[in-house]
Amino acid sequence: MAQATQEFGEWPLKRLMTEVCGSGHKSADDLTRAQATEAFERILADEPDPTTLGAFWLANRWKRNVPEELGAYVDVMCERVEYAEPDADPVDCGANYDGKGRSAILGVAAGVVAAAAGTPVVVHSGDRVPTQKQDAYKHVLDELGVHTELTPGDSADMVDETGFGFYYQPAFNPAIDDLFDRRDQMGVRTFVNTIETLANPAGAAVHLGSFYHLAFAKKVVDTFVESEFHDLDRVLMFQGMEGYDDVRPGYTKVAEWDADGGDGEPAFDDFEIETADYGMDVEEADLAVDDVAVDSARITEAVLAGERTDAFADAVAVNAALRIYAREDADSIEAGLEMARDAIEDGSAQAVLEALRAF
Repeated sequence: MAQATQEFGEWPLKRLMTEVCGSGHKSADDLTRAQATEAFERILADEPDPTTLGAFWLANRWKRNVPEELGAYVDVMCERVEYAEPDADPVDCGANYDGKGRSAILGVAAGVVAAAAGTPVVVHSGDRVPTQKQDAYKHVLDELGVHTELTPGDSADMVDETGFGFYYQPAFNPAIDDLFDRRDQMGVRTFVNTIETLANPAGAAVHLGSFYHLAFAKKVVDTFVESEFHDLDRVLMFQGMEGYDDVRPGYTKVAEWDADGGDGEPAFDDFEIETADYGMDVEEADLAVDDVAVDSARITEAVLAGERTDAFADAVAVNAALRIYAREDADSIEAGLEMARDAIEDGSAQAVLEALRAF
């Protein structure tokens, strides 16, 4: 342990637990940036005892991480990410890696439609990530016959050639992938589930994500601000289904952050929408499926081919519009929706899917 302390600093996880963050959710203190940095460096080096690591992760969950801590964790992770930036500047879509289990994944279809409308999109995920280990972007793309186990350089080329790109976590973020077994043994989500979605492997200037509660959207924005690695221009987040980046039907909130809010200062705002006002007049139950990966792929094919004009088609169009609006390729969600529907109707979206299959 003395050697580890000399290598990493003064804050092994056990000391952090005893003196800082392990006394419960009401009395625990937050870690300083330096402490959080050292803690995650130790974790990625597989230095802590497994019992101590589990306790530390659980203590962080109980007390709830603040943006300063999350920003430090993000930066330690990003130092180990293999970045590959396409020539295009895409929207980075950071959906929960542990996936969905009840409703269709609409982000592949929505991203393809947005790409066809002129808004390049990047998605990324792992493979059956803890704790849910359910279906994610990779599994829908696999069912569609799109290659997913790509190097980061190939992923960047995919964006430039098709407008849509998939980055595979084990390839671009192996340090986090190496934590799989430890995370699986936890049985609950940890802060790693949050920060892995913020890796931004394409170096995009715009991030799109989702939240259950508005406070989480603000925390994500503040995490990006605290990060010394990321320098985003814009973040758009909305209330998503199953924590994914598929907008929740009905009344929902949208959070919007700009690095330059018009007076040279950052601006955070939120507003309410009714998805029915954009043609998505459905309940969440209407978007349920039996087999998430398989059914989502079949829905994607049919919507892009113009063969479905039902609730799924409406939901894909609205989600595509949000991606277009996020990058400011349209000045309103309504304008983005028109662009999305045009891309489906004129066959451009289906052409992007075929290009992905051929890549």
